[in-house]
Amino acid sequence: MWRTARANHEGHVRSGGIDKDVTFVEVADSEINDRIDTAYRTKYGRFGGAYANPMVAARATTLKLVPR
Repeated sequence: MWRTARANHEGHVRSGGIDKDVTFVEVADSEINDRIDTAYRTKYGRFGGAYANPMVAARATTLKLVPR
């Protein structure tokens, strides 16, 4: 799904009763990625680095969802 989203930049999201068409925008802002990394470490750090470290190493995969 991620490869399709990154290639097409379009998709559809359904969650918590919300149903939206979205545009996927690549995020190159290191400050946003730092905040995301901190949130992952805070939430999943109790499981150890084997779980959290691969998640924060994947900065190039960050996509912003913009409603259409």
